[in-house]
Amino acid sequence: MTLEPTADGSNTLFVPELNEHYHSVKGALTESQHIFIQMGLNHSQAESPRVLEIGFGTGLNAFLTLLEAEKQQREVCFTSIERYPLAEDIVHQLGYPGIIAPEASEKFYALHAAPWNQPVRLSSWFTLHKIEGDFTHFDFQSHYDVIYFDAFAPEKQPEMWSQPLFDSLYRQTAPGGILTTYCAKGVVRRMLQTAGFTVERLPGPPGGKREILRASKPA
Repeated sequence: MTLEPTADGSNTLFVPELNEHYHSVKGALTESQHIFIQMGLNHSQAESPRVLEIGFGTGLNAFLTLLEAEKQQREVCFTSIERYPLAEDIVHQLGYPGIIAPEASEKFYALHAAPWNQPVRLSSWFTLHKIEGDFTHFDFQSHYDVIYFDAFAPEKQPEMWSQPLFDSLYRQTAPGGILTTYCAKGVVRRMLQTAGFTVERLPGPPGGKREILRASKPA
């Protein structure tokens, strides 16, 4: 696994075994902020959103969500599932706090240091529950207002993008809840629709993908 800079100055990780990056090389920070915060969290009508993230990865989405929760003074309960947690030295190499919010460095590292498989309150507005496990074999017991679907691309991890899994996510989505993903492939859009979601194609992040998807569950 190697560290690589992206077009907006933030870093991503490259996984040689998958020939895949954790975030867009056209801008890791720009991508996450646009797809998961602007089009996801900030679109939710829930007063205290329950967020589920598929793929904790670098912790970038969780960090941006924590910062947004504190900015808005909006309580967020954030659940994230990850099969392969990153080593501490890699987390430090990413350098996200220095680029995004130096004053919140301790909170970024607290996200990674937090124990797995139990809720941890990291601020007045943010509670984290990291699950170390395999999404394809995990039975979620809660309902969520916002889902960040941030798995590796379908051609790299096809087992993460299947009709039964999207059916399961639909059942775990609260009425009026939404799911956002960077992947706008027709096959993914059709699977989301078959699960029951209403799906929108939205403009992608500046300088990045042309389109992304947001799926909504009827209220």
